Order: sequence, then structure tokens, then C-alpha cells
Amino acid sequence: MSKVLIIGAGGVGGVVTHKCAGDRDTFSEIVLASRTLSRCEKIRKQVRDLRGREIEISQVDADDVAQTVALIKRVQPALVINVALPYQDLPLMEACLEAGVDYLDTANYEPPDEAKFEYKWQWAYRDRFESAGIMALLGSGFDPGVTNVFCAYAQKKLFDEIDYIDILDCNGGDHGRPFATNFNPEINIREITQRGRYWENGTWVEIDPMSQSRMFDFPEVGERKAYLLYHEELESLVKHIRGLKRIRFWMTFGDEYLTHLRVLENVGMTSIDPIEYEGREVVPIQFLKALLPDPSMLGENYTGKTSIGCLIEGRKDGQPRKLFIYNVCDHQASWKEVRAQAVSYTTGVPTMVGAKMMLTSQWRGKGVFNVEQFDPEPFLEELAVRGLPWHVREM
Repeated sequence: MSKVLIIGAGGVGGVVTHKCAGDRDTFSEIVLASRTLSRCEKIRKQVRDLRGREIEISQVDADDVAQTVALIKRVQPALVINVALPYQDLPLMEACLEAGVDYLDTANYEPPDEAKFEYKWQWAYRDRFESAGIMALLGSGFDPGVTNVFCAYAQKKLFDEIDYIDILDCNGGDHGRPFATNFNPEINIREITQRGRYWENGTWVEIDPMSQSRMFDFPEVGERKAYLLYHEELESLVKHIRGLKRIRFWMTFGDEYLTHLRVLENVGMTSIDPIEYEGREVVPIQFLKALLPDPSMLGENYTGKTSIGCLIEGRKDGQPRKLFIYNVCDHQASWKEVRAQAVSYTTGVPTMVGAKMMLTSQWRGKGVFNVEQFDPEPFLEELAVRGLPWHVREM
């Protein structure tokens, strides 16, 4: 039994807290902290009403290392779960190093002043975490996270050789808003407006944003058009899946969403460069974030399903093989269980599962790790138990 400190009280933070609260044997005590205490209070009430369990809450500025260290030393958790913003990964890793506590996150670091995310900043902490005798687990969400574990499972159990991987992410749901993002608007828009990128024959290939698309028949959702994006799990999977020839990431977007995004981009509202307005600096995308719906508030009227998986081609026993390993999650079922839409649910559940793998020592090491470096089987077994059953379809 272990105490955990969860930092971040958005949609994903709420799911993680609910799911940890549902496993008393592993998570004996839960502390939820955020810059905005009212968010923590709301989640605490939901957990009390739905789970019949009390949690502790606290206020913290995750950008302030000293403040976070003081909180960690007061709480004395076995693990810090970071579900704050990617900008805060490095300050939180610094705090965990100073306090000597294990660390877990769901998305890799992104500098606030540049729309670029990669693992180099966090991988650079490997020696320091190893010397401190503690562990950092990176990207234990869905994509990255479950998709990485699907690939590791395919390599271990389903293929002798893997040539091609296409990660396909479809949100087939409808929230009834003309334009909204399913997770933090600033991070979401920065992610999809940068240049696309994929790995082929040992090199990275760059393309114009949203310039390549494909149709795919997503289980329980149907045919949807998906666009090639760069996504962080590609960077770690090329290191850990042997013999890989190509890996790409695709995500679906509706025409209405893309039209709104194109207009906002054309008028400069997606820019991360500050402008001066009435004597003060304003970052357009941050102002846009303030105007858009809070993703954690979309769940109640959300209908439809997400369908996310890995299309993998290679050979088994000398014969060609092509499989789709996937999960389908229902928005309404997610809302009923944890008061969140399915995009938050599919990220929050594997966060809790990754934490459980660490706390029960099923995944253990000193240093900085990506999820595909560990045994995929106990993770996938727990994932299905905790609300995200997965399936393998022969193609």
C-alpha cells in the first residue's frame, strides 16, 4: 500500500484520482494538488460521492521547484504522478530528484516558447535519476502509453519481425460544440499545426502540416479520414522495436474542426509569439485557450466512441502477418463512471495502471524509462480490468 501525489486537476487528473481511489489495496492515500484549488475541491467531492473515499488536496505551482519540493517532503509520497502541462515536466522531475521520489508522466516536455516536443530534455535526466536510485516513467497515457505497450506486446508475442507500424487515433464522438479541443487547447493546437513527421528506413521525413491523409475503418466507429502528424511515441519506439522499417502516426479530424482551425490560423490566433495589445503582451494561443470550452466540461453531453490502435505488419513463423491491436471507449460510459469524456478516460486509466506497475514493482528500474521498455503483459492485463479492454484483429 502506497501514498501518491497527483499534480494536475484537469480532465485527466480527475480520471487518475477516481481510478486510484478505486484501488485501495495499491493506493492507500491520495493527495491531489493543482495551482487552482477549486479544481481539486470539485474532484474531491466527486470522489467522495462516487467512490465513498476521502482524498487530501493541496495548492501548488508546478513551475516552482522549491514549492513542489516542500509539498513532496510534507506529503512523503512513494510516487509523484504528473498530469499537469508538458511545460512542467522538467520542473517536476527536478523536484522529484531533490526530494528523492519516483516520477511518472503522460506527455513529453515541450518548451513554452517553441512548438516542439521531443524526449531529449527528459532522456538527459537518465544518469541523474539512476545515481539517485529512483525511477522516472515517461508517457504512461494512451498515445503515448498504451500504443507503445501494444507495440511491445506485438514484438514479444505476436510477431517474429515487425516492418511497419501505423498508430491510428480516432475520436468518433460528438460534444455538440462548433469548435473545442478534447484536451488542453494550447497543447492540442500547437501539436497539430506543426509540421508532420514520420520515420522510414532509418531517417526522419518531414511534411507540411495535415498534407497527408488516409481512410481507415475504425472498429465500432467506421470509415474516417485520418491525417499524418508527428507524435512523441514515434521517437521512443524507433529505439525499442527491432528491425522497424517505418512508423507513422495518424489522427482523425472532422471537416468543421479543420475549417475553424484554418480560419484561426489564418488570422494569427494559433500563434505562440507574443503581441502587444493596449500596452501589455498577449500570446494569441493563450487568449484563444481562455475563450474555448474547458475540455473537462465537455463530458456530460458527449456521445460516441474513441477507437485507437496500432496497425502492425511483419512476419510470424515465416508467414506475413498484419494485425490491428486496439481499444474502443464510450464517452457516455466514461462520464457515468468518472465524470469525464473518453479522451480524458483513455489517458487517465493507463496513468493509474503505470503507477500501479511501479508501486507493485512489476515495472522497476533506476533511471528514466519509456513504457515499452518493460514487460507489456501485466500492464495490459491490468488495463483491461480497469476499464480499457483491448482487442487483436487479423487484417
